[in-house]
Amino acid sequence: MPTTIQVSDAIKEILEKMKMIDKESYNDVIKRMIEDNLEVSEKTRKELEEARARVSKGKYVTMKEVEQKLGL
Repeated sequence: MPTTIQVSDAIKEILEKMKMIDKESYNDVIKRMIEDNLEVSEKTRKELEEARARVSKGKYVTMKEVEQKLGL
């Protein structure tokens, strides 16, 4: 069921600029943004899980060790 939403003129201009083609609807632009966000969020979640696993196995480098290695 379609609905109407209110956005500021500034947001409307941004949405307009984000269109891939002139006839793309704002709905499609917003849908693409949501899909991109979910994809990034999923990737970020996996990366965090991997980082936590490395830390729990003691496989990490401290900031001090990085600084020493880089001579900072």
